[in-house]
Amino acid sequence: MKYRKFGSTGFEVSALGLGCMRLPTQRMRLQKIDVPEATRIIRSAVDKGINYIDTGLPYHFGESERVLGDALKGGYREKVHLVTKLPMFLVSRESDFEKYLNRQLEKLQTDFLDTYLFHGLNAGGFEKMKRLNLMDKMLKAREEGTIKYIGFSFHDVLPVFKEIVDFFDWDVVQIQYNYMDTAVQATTEGLKYAAGKGMATVIMEPVKGGKLANPPEEAVEVMEKSTVKRSPVDWALQYLWNLPEVSVVLSGMGSMRMLEENCESAENSGIATLTQAELDTIDKLTEIYRKNILVHCTACQYCMPCPFGVYIPRNFAIINNMSTEISTLRRFMAKRSYRKLAGNDKQLNDERTNGNAAMCTKCGVCVEKCPQSINIPEELKKVHAIVKQGKKIEDLYPSTV
Repeated sequence: MKYRKFGSTGFEVSALGLGCMRLPTQRMRLQKIDVPEATRIIRSAVDKGINYIDTGLPYHFGESERVLGDALKGGYREKVHLVTKLPMFLVSRESDFEKYLNRQLEKLQTDFLDTYLFHGLNAGGFEKMKRLNLMDKMLKAREEGTIKYIGFSFHDVLPVFKEIVDFFDWDVVQIQYNYMDTAVQATTEGLKYAAGKGMATVIMEPVKGGKLANPPEEAVEVMEKSTVKRSPVDWALQYLWNLPEVSVVLSGMGSMRMLEENCESAENSGIATLTQAELDTIDKLTEIYRKNILVHCTACQYCMPCPFGVYIPRNFAIINNMSTEISTLRRFMAKRSYRKLAGNDKQLNDERTNGNAAMCTKCGVCVEKCPQSINIPEELKKVHAIVKQGKKIEDLYPSTV
């Protein structure tokens, strides 16, 4: 495992970090964690040299922290930099800080957190943080030893990002960044801005929720023409590790195979090691992906559960698999996947998490939760129109023409 500077903290962090938002789930109950397999992956990650593990209260509907806490027994907790987040979307009063922090410490079975982040800060969350004096709460927790480093994860635009960065002498920031998202949210400018202030920069969504791992045929052809042979995931990861501003790249590794492959990629990583030819290949891939991704959902699951049972990320994955540049077979498979989703209340599973796009009532609850600012009801309407009603993609998404 390669290690990098964790900002100005003096800590040496593994180039690859383990994100616990996408732990393996049970085959017949996709919302339930496969605890034995998740435990095996977590402990194997630490054994392979990964020393940065990130989770959050809402991940896996609250179970991620609990499973991680159990997995880190037996000496594993002492080997890792443990991170979780204050759920800003649930906080409504000052006392909520202690309530959630104490609950999270209990679930994680630890006396302290190496880093505690304000979760998903945007303009509204930032104003709430200031209004409720939550920074004072953070500082008090640090003085008491229950938090070592203070930071925030971010989902908004660059001006808001800079305003938050300048507000406090932060230790850590976590941003969405990959070779497709260089001009959205924090952007490349924001990445450099934070790193320039000595902040440790943690990267989430390095393969854009799996999108960059499943390339369209045109992108595959570009990769095959390159003199350097890499998997789609390796291309995405190496792009990030090439940047000196990046401290650690989080990956939600849901299988041992993914863990082994990503650890091998990390071992081959380095700052400023990509050639111009390799960077040119990534530029070509970026152009292709931007043409083919219709809905920029990263499957983060923040929108779930839907009050009416719509499996929102799955519906968006289906429409993205039907974009104009894919094979007839893949388009057929996408339509079949849609048919397997529930179309009415009677077909919903016990967890009410398998509904198709037609079940959307446009209640708008999901829109407030989406870190990508996707107009989810409108996009779901397009999904159903294309997959079920036979509307043409180019009519509803003119930019694909």
